[in-house]
Amino acid sequence: MAPPSGERLAPFNVFGMAASGNCHKVRMALDLLGLPYRWHEIDLMQGQTRTPQFLAMNPGGQVPVLGIDEATFLSESGAILCYLGEGTALWPSEALARARMFQWMFFEQYSHEPCIAVARFIMVFLKQPDHARLPELHRRGGLALDVMEHHLQGAEFFPGPRLSLADLALFAYTHRADEGGFDLARYPAVQAWLARCQRQPGISVMAPMPPAP
Repeated sequence: MAPPSGERLAPFNVFGMAASGNCHKVRMALDLLGLPYRWHEIDLMQGQTRTPQFLAMNPGGQVPVLGIDEATFLSESGAILCYLGEGTALWPSEALARARMFQWMFFEQYSHEPCIAVARFIMVFLKQPDHARLPELHRRGGLALDVMEHHLQGAEFFPGPRLSLADLALFAYTHRADEGGFDLARYPAVQAWLARCQRQPGISVMAPMPPAP
């Protein structure tokens, strides 16, 4: 199967939720790389990830899913980013820089997303600002933002002077972190990095999370 960095006429099919940061990462990669795609909005709360048709694409029952062709599907946002980005300007050519890109992508999934995304979900979707988990989520999410702030005091992007897949991964939930109760005014280097990212054609603001019905 030809890599996505080559000429592609048939559009990808993306099954995702517009207000999900993990899905927004995929949208931004496709937009940045100018790859054709069709977006299929999936309503998790209506059980659309648990249907037989969806589970045939991803038995894990999670979005995003990238439809490469009628029979080939790829899940997990980081894996999709790597599939789309390998061999492009978003993929560092030097081994150490590439490893550092993966370092920040792993950081995002292990230390960043589990706190910042979950706090956003609790506060915006569940509308539970007094939820018992929030103090610890805010503590751990603040530590993750501290790490980013420290790094960005000496770097333009993750991992270095050029935009990479790691920036897409971290941008998605960071630019909506205020919705989860994080004060981004405390992180001027992070704010400056967000502004730099948004000046890149293809980087877009994620849809707001709709409140619970």
